[in-house]
Amino acid sequence: MCERKDKGVSKVKNIFDKTKLNQLDLKNRLFRSATWLALADDDGNLTEPIFETYRELARGGVAAIVTGITTVSPHDAYLDGIAQFHDDKFIEQHKKFTDMIHEYDCKIFMQTAMVDSVFYIGEDLYKIPIGQLTTEHINEFVNLFRDAAARAKSAGYDGIQLHVAHNFFLSKFISPMYNNRHDEYGGSPEKRAHVLGKILDEVRGVVGKNFCVIAKINCDDFSDGGLNIHDCIVACQTMKAHGVDAVEISGNYTSREARAGANEGYFQKYAAMVKSQVDIPIILVGGHRSAESMNKILLKKDIEYLSLSRALVREPDIVNRWKSGDLKPSACIGCNTCYRTPGHKCVFVLRGKK
Repeated sequence: MCERKDKGVSKVKNIFDKTKLNQLDLKNRLFRSATWLALADDDGNLTEPIFETYRELARGGVAAIVTGITTVSPHDAYLDGIAQFHDDKFIEQHKKFTDMIHEYDCKIFMQTAMVDSVFYIGEDLYKIPIGQLTTEHINEFVNLFRDAAARAKSAGYDGIQLHVAHNFFLSKFISPMYNNRHDEYGGSPEKRAHVLGKILDEVRGVVGKNFCVIAKINCDDFSDGGLNIHDCIVACQTMKAHGVDAVEISGNYTSREARAGANEGYFQKYAAMVKSQVDIPIILVGGHRSAESMNKILLKKDIEYLSLSRALVREPDIVNRWKSGDLKPSACIGCNTCYRTPGHKCVFVLRGKK
């Protein structure tokens, strides 16, 4: 249990608090962070292994799941196993998917993304550097995000997440390492973030104000010349001004050192810096392994939500276990071997170990 003081009133803050995000009722403060499974078929369709993986997660106790990366572009198919959502033909299968998730009192967000800036020039497709994108190209990908959001709402999703992290296209667009433009879309952190405001305006125009829209963003690229925490704060301020409901703070690394009680929530200092400058709900990802440590973060930092990935790969029902009173931390050792297995399964589980 965590206790904090708001305006002179002591309040208990706990991972199992019921909360509301926009108009969405959440049964606790825990999200499953987007985790790419590489299980879609060659045409970007959902497969039975995808349904099985998410069914296990939904009944495992998290309040909300963010899907693995789902591309809004018809030209991102070169990334093996990526789910696609650039056409109305995908809506029906996703409606079955969201209905299945909702059977377990769990909310579901689609992570919408572009892998890279691939467009037609004449009759051929080319990967166009950000600095060479025309206004028409930019308007085209803005519209792709808008249309995917409209489809997601039609398919029964509770919200979408814009993927502005991990060197995917939008992450590159707001990074000075990749964006060397000197027009309305580049030259300063504010101008590089302008595209996020434009996307959000278009998205809100088709989904309305009550549909939940969140974003995942790097706090830092952790590379020379890349995006830093100041750039992140500016981007979050822009997104807040254009109607985003929450931001998930991540970064361009995954720690192998996270253990229960050691290096958990390793982006928390950056999340606190964002929160100090932007009045917006924060979702913190990065190495969460124990209920005890997460509750301490809720007490020390002004953080509203926490998201887990590898701990849920190791034990999809860990949230239900914690809620039952068994507070033993996750057995995940952060080896990252799950990234190299089919469907990104825990290697220890595959070997029959608990």
